[in-house]
Amino acid sequence: MKRKFRMNPQIGKLYGIGVGPGDPDLLTLKAVKVLQQVSVVFTAASSKNDYSLALEIARPHIPKDARVHPLAFPMTQDVAAKQEAWAANAAIVADFLKQGHDAAFLTLGDSLTFSTFGYLLRQIKDRYPQVAVETVPGITSYQASAAALNMPLVEGEESLLVLSGAQGGDRLREQHHKPDNVVFMKAYRNVPSICEALDEAGMLNHAAGVVSCSQPGEELIRDVSTLLNREPNYWTLIIAKKSNSNGTQEG
Repeated sequence: MKRKFRMNPQIGKLYGIGVGPGDPDLLTLKAVKVLQQVSVVFTAASSKNDYSLALEIARPHIPKDARVHPLAFPMTQDVAAKQEAWAANAAIVADFLKQGHDAAFLTLGDSLTFSTFGYLLRQIKDRYPQVAVETVPGITSYQASAAALNMPLVEGEESLLVLSGAQGGDRLREQHHKPDNVVFMKAYRNVPSICEALDEAGMLNHAAGVVSCSQPGEELIRDVSTLLNREPNYWTLIIAKKSNSNGTQEG
């Protein structure tokens, strides 16, 4: 049966959807409900190809008659080039919404945690303030990783610092007061620097890692120092604690 899309008399609504870290079963019920209703699904892709992991994760929940539209986001440090791409993609989304259709934009993990949707959202709000936007949160990779490890992220009055691994361990070193718990997302090639920083902070012996969290080939790493002797994997996440006095790393 062909779906009947909801049409707005003036302009459609944009939904930012976090699809979780990899397992299609980790999409929220609300995310699935929205995907059943929108008439187009936008995905972020490299400017070199149109592959989207977020799309592959959400695909089991996307109706076959839904239109899928990849948006190219260049992988570059050129700020001007990135801003130009963000503005161009916002215009593409806005043009579709102006036809009265609702649309969804897919992003890995959570919609607003180290997410491409954050850039698109800023452009939409600045350039097209008449567009209604609803953000649907998703499960982050560090939440799913902690669950896979049976490792509490924070307890009591503890603190949690979430960092990108792009600068290795430097961001942790910059912290005058070290957090009780720290997460390095996308550690990738910077595992050696991250391990050094964790060792300096007295956290290395209480660290664990997950490779390809909730994706095929997921690995739980109880001793992150073993990652030093392996080929780097982009989907490497490290969780470390000041201590594990509560036995939090026991799976």
